[in-house]
Amino acid sequence: MREVNALVLENKQIAEEVYSLTFSTEEKVPVRCGQFCMIGVGQRPLRRPIAICKAEGERITVCYRLKGEGTRSLARDYKAGERVSVLLPLGNGFYVKDGEKRVAVVGGGVGIFPLVSAIREYGKTKEIAAYIGFRNKNAVCMEYEMRKNATLTIATDDGSVGYHGTAVEAFEKDFDSFRPDVVLACGPTPMLRALKEAVKGKGIPVYVSLEERMGCGIGACLVCVCERTNGAHARVCKDGPVFEINEVDIR
Repeated sequence: MREVNALVLENKQIAEEVYSLTFSTEEKVPVRCGQFCMIGVGQRPLRRPIAICKAEGERITVCYRLKGEGTRSLARDYKAGERVSVLLPLGNGFYVKDGEKRVAVVGGGVGIFPLVSAIREYGKTKEIAAYIGFRNKNAVCMEYEMRKNATLTIATDDGSVGYHGTAVEAFEKDFDSFRPDVVLACGPTPMLRALKEAVKGKGIPVYVSLEERMGCGIGACLVCVCERTNGAHARVCKDGPVFEINEVDIR
């Protein structure tokens, strides 16, 4: 982990209220798929946790949705040529074992962004089937990036693009034909609950990246604590954000 004064290379809108930010750390920072960074915005005391989509040497790309004044300021005030303070890389990321050849990726909402990095990392050596859910056609993004290394099924709540339904429903529909060795997932809590139910009794490992509000990103402030199923607690930023799905209480 290090703090860098990064140079913004590009900050552009890629879907409805979704932006892609590419910055240069000016030296290579080792990043693995599923890790995230904390970005400082203006004079606000708390950084914003944002998943890393692509890491290409010193070039890092993250994607974020406009949610509060912090992300709106990030989209409005940080154009190419500006400097931004970034703490990275953070978290444990995704790991796929050598023997796990077929990987299913299930995502929804802003949860698709850490999964893009997993598809990029494992898509050249594994067979990947990705099931990605959006609200509607205006929310669809990163499609090209995912299709380069995965068989992609897009699901939309209103049926305006692809499968009419959720990403989990599309995954269930294909399960018997694809038979994944492992599942990687990230998305809203209802999606993760549905996925947990869908894989119950199937005997395959499922790793989920949890989305929680964070303060420091390094495990000190305890803002992002979640409950483990054994009654203990875990810090999503430090112990995660990736956990085995049966390891944590998904409420």
